[in-house]
Amino acid sequence: MKVARIYQHGGPEVLVYEEAPEPRIKANQVLLRVRACALNHLDLWVRGGIPGMTFSMPHILGSDIAGEVVAAGELCERVKPGMRVLLSPGLSCRQCEACLSGRDNFCRRFTMFGYGVDGGNAELLAAPEYTVIPIPDDLAFEEAAAAPLVSLTAWHMLMSRAQLQPGEDVLVLAASSGVGSMAIQIAKLFQCRVIATAGGEVKLARAKELGADHVIDHYRENISAEVKKFTGKRGVDVVVEHVGTATWAKSLESLAAGGRLVTCGATTGYDAKVDLRFLFNRQFSLLGSFMGSMGELHQVLKFVFRKQIRPVVDRVYPLGEIRAAHQRLEQKEQFGKVVVTP
Repeated sequence: MKVARIYQHGGPEVLVYEEAPEPRIKANQVLLRVRACALNHLDLWVRGGIPGMTFSMPHILGSDIAGEVVAAGELCERVKPGMRVLLSPGLSCRQCEACLSGRDNFCRRFTMFGYGVDGGNAELLAAPEYTVIPIPDDLAFEEAAAAPLVSLTAWHMLMSRAQLQPGEDVLVLAASSGVGSMAIQIAKLFQCRVIATAGGEVKLARAKELGADHVIDHYRENISAEVKKFTGKRGVDVVVEHVGTATWAKSLESLAAGGRLVTCGATTGYDAKVDLRFLFNRQFSLLGSFMGSMGELHQVLKFVFRKQIRPVVDRVYPLGEIRAAHQRLEQKEQFGKVVVTP
């Protein structure tokens, strides 16, 4: 089969498109013919190397995967060959207290395809049966692959961590990202007023198409000043933050008294500062968020399958052009998800 993998860390040039042996499945696994795999910033970080982390080489990237089941092991009961499916990006032990409590993203052995194990940048992939989720016939593989990680992340941030309430004001940073595009749509499901940031007129227009009520060019405008203008100086109830140091201060300034800032990333850096006087005086809540449980994934996918939330596909590349796909994401040219197809 054809794969794209890395033998060392570095830039897009370390991605190698080549032949590899087909995987053999275990009794509790399925063999998936990958039809589409969406990129995430995680792919860029793993490719470049993460301090303190060691990855087995060669390593296949790709966490968001959709395709057709080719074969199922003898212990598989739910999944049959021929099914159109996507895979839950997260993997856990399924036996510990966290897993059995429905909090599998807190499992000490939690990992993801393309991170702790080989991912979907391949023609074939062996995956545990429990990760397999059937998809509707009218959902394209490219859209299916664009949905899992970002929809789960945005849902967990807004619904589980920030405890979003109907009608609240929500600021979404970086609307052109996968998480941003999903967060806008989820907030609008609950009749919230959404303010979104993006860079440039084209991306701002796309954010409004997704449902944003107001937009801010984060390269040209003062985010917190614009938020105060839109909210009558009050600020927002919830900030969806994943940009990091470049927007952190303005995100905090944008909160209303008692507001909640929830963050799942640090794309522009992690060394953020907090003035404790404002934290306690204005009674802010700062919330960390990482992925979400499989139960939450099934919750949010109901809305995807009903087309009440639509995965945003930016551009599709053949797997053989994966270097170009990485470059597009790295240069922040995309709006939504970049997808590769084997």
